Amino acid sequence: MLPVRDGVGASQVALPPGRWACMLDFLVERFPAIPASDWLVRMAAGDVVDAEGQAVTPGQAYAPHGKLYYYRTVADEAPSDARAWVLFEDELLVAADKPHFLAVTPSGRYLQETLLVRLRRQLGEPTLTPLHRIDRDTAGVVLFARHPSLCAGYQALFAGRQVAKQYQAIAPVDPRLRFPLSRISTLVAGDHFMRMREADASDGATPNAQTDIDLMERQGPWARYRLRPATGKRHQLRVHMAALGLPILGDRIYPALAARGADDAANPLRLLAESIAFRDPVSGKDRHFASSRQLHFPLPG
Repeated sequence: MLPVRDGVGASQVALPPGRWACMLDFLVERFPAIPASDWLVRMAAGDVVDAEGQAVTPGQAYAPHGKLYYYRTVADEAPSDARAWVLFEDELLVAADKPHFLAVTPSGRYLQETLLVRLRRQLGEPTLTPLHRIDRDTAGVVLFARHPSLCAGYQALFAGRQVAKQYQAIAPVDPRLRFPLSRISTLVAGDHFMRMREADASDGATPNAQTDIDLMERQGPWARYRLRPATGKRHQLRVHMAALGLPILGDRIYPALAARGADDAANPLRLLAESIAFRDPVSGKDRHFASSRQLHFPLPG
């Protein structure tokens, strides 16, 4: 396994058969958004390596059927004021309480300003590995394994729906709806890469998403809801609430995609991964972790 650098693991790309004369030519064509000058800088810094960790040079002859590894950088990554804290840790797991506006893992514009990289650096544990993910806009509990060799057992719990996840959300009141209720539908990719949607029931598709929803309290035109997802599809809770006519307060994707703008700390997505519970496949213990964060109703007026 290649070493983690400054909390960031190496990304990899396969080398297919092709006509490229050298490694630089391949990288420039494979990643058109990254100019050749950037790859030259990365290669000079030793940030592009082969499977043995040996630095790859720009003019090195292209060799198909292997892999290249590279360490991502994000130029001018904006610092984030969002602060996470560790709820619990033992020899197996770390449970963190993630704030709104902090991605769990590196992606796109976010690298150092992610929960995973921050925790790896804070704890001095370069192999710390997330067991699941929640949206950048969502706050709450995220679990990490201290030993990569044990990840498969924990991830099997999530895949086998043996993890009880509970969320809170603040959304409008609709007196026509009766709670508790279950939203069961088929979620598919939407008309924009950021969005999911419910497929038309007349298509005959097999349902793949279920959320059980209950009303906890009301405050004027708003209510606090408890959401229990029985499945874990992307954006499931946000899509299901919007489909019921209850879009989650602060949601900039559902029911309509808003233009990208700066994070609004005064109006985050009111969705909280409140708690998570399961039987630990390694220790045999019953585990339960709960967020200490709170969702707040909007101020009157």
